[in-house]
Amino acid sequence: MAGSEDARDVRRAGLSGPPIKPIPPIAKAQEQLFASGKSSRAKYADLVIGEPGFAALLKYELVVSIAQPVPGALGLVLRRTMYPWLLGSCGRNVVFGQNVVLRHPHKIHIGNDVIVDDNCLIDAKGESNRGIRIGDGVFIGRNTILSCKNGDIDLADGANLGFNCEVFSASRVTIGASVLMAAYSYVIGGDHDFSDTTRPVLDQARTSAGVTIGEGVWMGAGAKILDGVAIGAHAVVGAGAVVKDDVPPYAVAVGMPARVVSTRTP
Repeated sequence: MAGSEDARDVRRAGLSGPPIKPIPPIAKAQEQLFASGKSSRAKYADLVIGEPGFAALLKYELVVSIAQPVPGALGLVLRRTMYPWLLGSCGRNVVFGQNVVLRHPHKIHIGNDVIVDDNCLIDAKGESNRGIRIGDGVFIGRNTILSCKNGDIDLADGANLGFNCEVFSASRVTIGASVLMAAYSYVIGGDHDFSDTTRPVLDQARTSAGVTIGEGVWMGAGAKILDGVAIGAHAVVGAGAVVKDDVPPYAVAVGMPARVVSTRTP
């Protein structure tokens, strides 16, 4: 068992053997915005809107210009009315705070009774991904980022993401029902190969195995879940923990790297 775990760590770090899952090259924002051969409108549409055509551009610009920056009750009403025009689907009683940014919004699907607090980024960017699905009763705290790089993110019913969290996906990240992510927690569904010392890490291949977080998990403030990890249902991850290996259901894991120190009684 120890040998297989060591091999898994090596593969995750990109030191030897095949990567966990190679993914197609992802263009940097600079490359998309400054590439030659495309109009500025087309490059902006690729990066932000995700749909071709002047009509999609006009609708997006109309909504964000009128509704995104407006403070107070008027802003809440405008965003509640206008943001669903851009989304793939949107349920009842969805509250969008001030300066909530949507990218590739036609691939964002939101259930009922959801709160997205101020200054959040919901980014479903990708050429072939399904995007972001947010279940009923989800809370997304201020300054939190959901970011896809041609990956998918699923937040199940009742998930609660605190302030300044980040969920990143280059393949698939699933966060179960009633998961509690305290402030400054990160879920990192992607990685970099760094085996070639002659090239910057930024120029090397990306890999992604995805992350699965089970129902009822509690992640303490500043916890970080690395790519390829599965957290079992009702587990607890301590504040500041760095999780690089799977955590069983009902386990309590703490430390850097995280290790299981006890098991909760179901």
